[in-house]
Amino acid sequence: MDAWRLNPKIMINYGLRWDYYGVIGAENDAFSLFDFATATVNPLGVAGTPSSLYPKDWTNFAPRFSLADDLKGNGKLVLRAGAGVFYDGASQDYFVGAQDYNTNAGQAGPAFNYVGFASPYAYPFGDPCYNGGNPILSADCAVFGPSSNYVPQSAFTVDQNLRTPRYVSYNVNIESQLTSKVALQLGYVGSQGRHLFHFRDLNQVNNEGHDVTCANGTTITYSYTPADVGNQCFPYYNLGTTFIDTPLVYLNQVETSAISNYNSMQASLKMQNWHSLTSTLNYTWAHSIDTASDGVDFVPNAAQPDDSFNPHAERASSNFDVRQHVQWYWTYNLHNFHQAKWITNGWALDGLFNFATGQPYTVSYLFEGDYNGSNEYFGRPDIIGNPHSGGVGGVNLLNEAAFAAPCTWDSSTSACVPNTQHPGSEGRNAFNAPNYTNFDFSLTKTSHITEKMTMELRADFFNIFNHPNLCNPLMPGFGIDVFGSSHVVGNRLVSGLDPTVNGPQFMTTTATPDVGNGNPYLGGGGPRGAQLAAHFNF
Repeated sequence: MDAWRLNPKIMINYGLRWDYYGVIGAENDAFSLFDFATATVNPLGVAGTPSSLYPKDWTNFAPRFSLADDLKGNGKLVLRAGAGVFYDGASQDYFVGAQDYNTNAGQAGPAFNYVGFASPYAYPFGDPCYNGGNPILSADCAVFGPSSNYVPQSAFTVDQNLRTPRYVSYNVNIESQLTSKVALQLGYVGSQGRHLFHFRDLNQVNNEGHDVTCANGTTITYSYTPADVGNQCFPYYNLGTTFIDTPLVYLNQVETSAISNYNSMQASLKMQNWHSLTSTLNYTWAHSIDTASDGVDFVPNAAQPDDSFNPHAERASSNFDVRQHVQWYWTYNLHNFHQAKWITNGWALDGLFNFATGQPYTVSYLFEGDYNGSNEYFGRPDIIGNPHSGGVGGVNLLNEAAFAAPCTWDSSTSACVPNTQHPGSEGRNAFNAPNYTNFDFSLTKTSHITEKMTMELRADFFNIFNHPNLCNPLMPGFGIDVFGSSHVVGNRLVSGLDPTVNGPQFMTTTATPDVGNGNPYLGGGGPRGAQLAAHFNF
């Protein structure tokens, strides 16, 4: 880094940073990769498999540049601008703790592939599905379809074009001193993220309605029938050197092909002891867009796309997108009096107001049926009506009659008509949770007991107006059971009870953010609370 004062008003900072992040490794052949040429899962360094999980990336050069211009030369009007490239190391969760809903998190990354039983490359943590060469028929070792060897039928691999995630961040702002005690700042902040982590199923059943090209260059035709393994890119593969022609259901690949962008306008008004008031008011309008909001699926659709053949179709508002945010915090010192100082002096009022628009969520069906024909079982429905109609408000978020299974429904067989299944028309993160509003208030009294000791009495009120704040439905951003009570309209399986008989059925939320994740944690959203405290400073 270096700083250069171009003239008395302009300061320039510039520099270049280089980052290197090592490649994760493990002893005892814990990691393995899928070989597309031979359809084999091999431990690293075996049978032509690379010796490391992914290539080293030596190209992480990160230039930085910033400029500050005292426009009037008196420090009262300043223009600032800056840009830089930033890199981020890979989380170990992507490889040893992946959350993948298609295998119910049973295949938690390339460290947990089942390879080479009865070979020199035994699974390092023991053989969970075999006992002396005999298969153990248990729920944990259950498989889809026939398999004479009862070998688990999914694998995790890593893209050999893996790159270090990076983003370019840039901003420009102007700050003006309006008076000796009031300042206003307006600015723009943006970023572009590239090579971001996510994963997709390279062996997803072809439900595209047309032929698709597989990762190994082959083409599979669209002709969906239930359990049609010929409609997958890798219907069979060799497991290590012992078991061959094992039906492969899921092949999840960790990639760095997701992208993001963020744009925001930000404003800040600051007052410093203006008529005994010290205050900061911040407002941000922003929009965060990406094709994946995480490298693992803590919630569905955050990392794995609904359509693995077209992951760019996941481009939508980020899981953590907050379109508008207002924050105002202030302290007002009440006037001091000469009479009865012990009682009348030292009083202050404090306030903190927060408003934020709700974060996005996705409506999904979870493991109720292969409605979209992808064989992933947590797809998204078709939208056939207005989800916001019929009395939506309060705890009622969406009208369930607006959602239907993404296929033509055969009432005689209670199943989708073959070759009609398709990715649902609902986009990722198509809906937003309720807004968040909270106001905290404090009343304090500071008294000087001695020359070196003060006592502060406080009364703090959290969410003083007891405003209800509701989080995203069924844990923030999680899937919704929209087909639990379905009815048929024409040739569509529509979610919710029959509205002509039972009235409209709504997707609801009743949890507050502080408990919405399943157990309480420190955070906003709780009911009104109050606390009294005495602080002694000496």
